[in-house]
Amino acid sequence: MHSSAVFLIEFGAIILGLGLLGRVAGRFRFSPIPLYLLAGLAFGKGGLLPLGASEEFVAIGAEIGVILLLLMLGLEYTATDLVSNLRTQYPAGLVDGALNALPGAAMALLLGWGPVAAVVLAGVTWISSSGVIAKVLGDLGRLGNRETPVVLSILVLEDLAMAVYLPIVTALLAGAGLAAGSATLAIALGVAGLVLFLAVRYGRVISRFVSSDDPEKLLLVVLGLTLLVAGIAQQLQVSAAVGAFLVGIALSGEVAEGAHHLLSPLRDLFAAVFFVFFGLHTDPASIPPVLLPALALAVVTTGTKIATGYWAARRNGISAKGAWRAGGTLVARGEFSIVIAGLAVSAGIEPSLGPLATAYVLILVVIGPLTARYTEPVATWATGLRRRAPLEPGPAEERLPLPEPVRHER
Repeated sequence: MHSSAVFLIEFGAIILGLGLLGRVAGRFRFSPIPLYLLAGLAFGKGGLLPLGASEEFVAIGAEIGVILLLLMLGLEYTATDLVSNLRTQYPAGLVDGALNALPGAAMALLLGWGPVAAVVLAGVTWISSSGVIAKVLGDLGRLGNRETPVVLSILVLEDLAMAVYLPIVTALLAGAGLAAGSATLAIALGVAGLVLFLAVRYGRVISRFVSSDDPEKLLLVVLGLTLLVAGIAQQLQVSAAVGAFLVGIALSGEVAEGAHHLLSPLRDLFAAVFFVFFGLHTDPASIPPVLLPALALAVVTTGTKIATGYWAARRNGISAKGAWRAGGTLVARGEFSIVIAGLAVSAGIEPSLGPLATAYVLILVVIGPLTARYTEPVATWATGLRRRAPLEPGPAEERLPLPEPVRHER
């Protein structure tokens, strides 16, 4: 069969399958992300029916999916919102890094993998998945909730931290000297700062340049600008996701509303492809040997992420219910964790690091949408149960007679 025909059959089957899985998830009122991932796992390397002809296109579509997810997230907020949130939320970013990076570093050292692997695994457990969380927030209709800006601020701090972290990890893995590593870091910080400055200072000018009454022209200009900035950012060792997010931040007013309406269907399509691609590149046979350490890390860092979100939200005056929702939403790990682990695997640092990171991310990317939905109801139920429990006296207290009133004789 002609290769183009095989590609069309495979890709068409993927899109049709995603649509059917989305219907199943909608019927039972939960996020389709776990189903997308499990479908990719079933038809990827070592799965039931590995795909071949469409793999390269799916990989490109997955990158576009992450970029569109972050662009749409950026369109929800203005540059002023971003700067204000960063100024007020940086303590939450520090708490987030301390609570969630340390477990990964400790696990690598316990397994005897050395300090470089510890730095890598710290990044894997630290960074939440902006792509998964953006999708979950949209699926659950929480983009307008009071706790959502806190969640987004933490995600933005993490993404911006990647502009510092990735060059450091790359230099460590390559064994680069202090001078080369410092130069790489300076370039990354300079590019991230420049893009942020342009988004904040010249956002209105950019919006006027992009604006158009013709939906077709608006779609092409916004999509082209986003992909261009994301590509340049990635070429300069700055996250493409950060570039896409800042493009969204730079657009405001009617331009942002129009772009949001036009790009929503594309976002949903390519985001689904991203989650399938993640599953396609996970070999089921590599998971069992590292399952116990991955489960241990998943349990610990689920708790630390929930604690991070809860503390950050309560610090900003959000109610307990909103704080639990914020904590549960942050649990999922995804694209950045896989990128970090992939760098280490390519450098040959530790053969087991890749499977461990894959198993860990797969667990949390499946659990993450569930914790986002159910952490608050479970916490509310547990709190209410504790409040309703009667304070019954113990056996010793039941046998003690009540004290007699003191009588004063005259």
